[in-house]
Amino acid sequence: KGENRHDANHPLTTLACALCRRTEDCPEKYGEKRTYKEHNLTVHYYCLLMSSGIWQRGEEEEGIYGFLIADIRKEVNRAARLKCNICKKKGASVGCVASKCKRSYHFPCGVERQCIFQFMDNFASYCWEHRPVQKPPSSSCEGSSQCTVCLEFVEHVPSYDILKSSCCKNAWFHRDCLQHQALSAGVFFFRCTVCNNKEKFQNEMLKMGIHIPEKDASWELEENAYQDLLQRYQHCDVRRFICKEGRDYSAPESKWEIKRCQCCGSSGTHLACSSLQTWEQNWECIECRSILAKSGNCPKGQKRSLATSEKKEVTDCLLEEPSPKCLRQSPGSQHSILIRSPKMLCQTSLAPCTLFDNPASNRMVMSISPLISRSLRKTKLGVLKREASNILRELRLQIDTKPTRLNINRDDIWNSALKGFRRRNFNPVHTIEVKFKNSKGRLATAAIHESKHDFFQLLMLHLQKSSLFEGASSKNLSLDSQALKEDLYYEAGKMIAVSLVHGGPSPSFFSKTLFNCLVYGPENVKPTIEDVADFDVAHTIMKIKSSRTLTSLKSAINDCAEYLTIAGCFRPIMALCDKDVLVNEIITYHVIKRILSPFESFRQGLKTLDVLEKIQMHPDAFSSVLCHKPEKLSAKVLCDLFTIRYLSDVNRARTLDFWLGYLQDVEGSESTATLEDILVFATGSSCIPLIGFEPEPSIKFLPIKYPVGKTQLNCLELPITKSYEKFKKTMDFTIKNTLKIREREKYFCY
Repeated sequence: KGENRHDANHPLTTLACALCRRTEDCPEKYGEKRTYKEHNLTVHYYCLLMSSGIWQRGEEEEGIYGFLIADIRKEVNRAARLKCNICKKKGASVGCVASKCKRSYHFPCGVERQCIFQFMDNFASYCWEHRPVQKPPSSSCEGSSQCTVCLEFVEHVPSYDILKSSCCKNAWFHRDCLQHQALSAGVFFFRCTVCNNKEKFQNEMLKMGIHIPEKDASWELEENAYQDLLQRYQHCDVRRFICKEGRDYSAPESKWEIKRCQCCGSSGTHLACSSLQTWEQNWECIECRSILAKSGNCPKGQKRSLATSEKKEVTDCLLEEPSPKCLRQSPGSQHSILIRSPKMLCQTSLAPCTLFDNPASNRMVMSISPLISRSLRKTKLGVLKREASNILRELRLQIDTKPTRLNINRDDIWNSALKGFRRRNFNPVHTIEVKFKNSKGRLATAAIHESKHDFFQLLMLHLQKSSLFEGASSKNLSLDSQALKEDLYYEAGKMIAVSLVHGGPSPSFFSKTLFNCLVYGPENVKPTIEDVADFDVAHTIMKIKSSRTLTSLKSAINDCAEYLTIAGCFRPIMALCDKDVLVNEIITYHVIKRILSPFESFRQGLKTLDVLEKIQMHPDAFSSVLCHKPEKLSAKVLCDLFTIRYLSDVNRARTLDFWLGYLQDVEGSESTATLEDILVFATGSSCIPLIGFEPEPSIKFLPIKYPVGKTQLNCLELPITKSYEKFKKTMDFTIKNTLKIREREKYFCY
């Protein structure tokens, strides 16, 4: 129909609407503005809809939105004789529908004067005096609450700018927030943000002048909005990764093409990284293969002859993910070997063989500790923790070498950390250096890398015990108004994100509910009674839940009527079965709705260094480290942690056995040292960071009298002794005394 739409610089955009005489082009306020050159006519869509003397007599494609051109001209002529009661100019096409009210006005003037326009039925308009008004709340519901769209506080006073929900007693909104949401969601998705009611909520909002367009939601109309769902997995996940181009590199029809797990499709490998010869061969990831093995449906691969060089790959790469301590040649001397499994490399062949299969000239006589011969298969939780560790290593790549120094008071860890993180020149992508100081500002002598481990561990421990969280072992966010005012929830989230990427410990105290809120959004999470940390609230919930008769239920509700009113849950109960709904509402209010502001602030802090984005992309992996305690140190954990280097000598082989036996004695409390002492002695940290140590911990056997812990290199140098008793005595003495000296140095100030 000759329709033309113009950009802001086009001369026609300055044309005035024939009805309201305004040139503004603001679709949200006045509807779409269109100019029809062949009719010499420019109109706002809402001005047409709300004009009192015109009706849509044509089909949708006729005239302008179904309004015939002749009818529009008649309406323009009619309005030209009427003066606007607001701006006092001619052209007032909209009139109040209240009986005996003679007021007329332009549509934009009516919006500015807070008139109500109902976009339904006959498109009625009400002036500022006769507009519909919502009933004020009872005295028990007075106060303020958050607008559940923008999360800003609103007073419980119905007005033009503030609307209340018709389906939820304690749900209040800003008019502008609701209008923006309605325009975005459309008639199919616009609903109450609290209870998800659609019909009752939309009827009330239409009555109060909210325009709900008959269209699909804006996010449904975006081009390629769901294109990501069509993406295939393109990432090599095997640990023994050899592609120099990176894990995401894929070259079709070559050995670097990505092949996906035939069972789940959510893991992949390069053909070469898994020793697959052809694309036709099947490949399963370790998780799927373990499931198939337990069910007895594990597919058997075709038998084929393997070259000698292939045999060392097939067990570790094709059938299952290799141990974190995979077999590889040391970068040192030809005679230097890394011991990581009960199998060794024969010096005359690359094929794996046991110690007792070696030729006599090359055999090393040594006993195999039961610790080493245990199965290295990891539980599902262990696999997920390794996945989270790998993801954090990728995030660590954004850390540069520029240092940021934090001077921390050990006696006031929180305030000094807060001061450091809020410094103008603090940047989370810079390398963090920590120096501890005393109350007089004097710095301690502990090494910087040791101090950083110590700092993050103390900081996570403080957060766990702080007023920002509540609960026993699994914690949710609490409501601390002073902390919210000082933006401490944001700082807490930021500190946790920085700790994870910079090699600190995982907080590991998140409840499943808090974690799910971070991943899926609080509106999609259903908390349980276990999430309620407040004893009085939990007692109230249990009292309501345990009611056996309607009389006892009403009595329990009356006893806590004040609290239920504050929570917006107070209502008449007509049947005993209503108690379950009431209990769920109370729990949801206390655990989620009550702390929406702290949660949003905490969530923004976790976005630091893209940590929250990775948590949402890999929820299972991060749930294993944020909601579960870290793996307890054991002899096996330390054995797997250290890369053991030794020369091919009988005495050194015996010393290796001494080391493994010593770990067993320490674990069995048959030594004065502890496993934590050994780890601190070698690395300076009492726990293994989720992201792992950098550089990787190692052990060397040297002709020295006493063991040496080089914490900057994460290296443990062990003496070669003739007897196990001497080895154990030397280890106990050196470790305990060295740690005592280091502890004094931490507090010794210049």
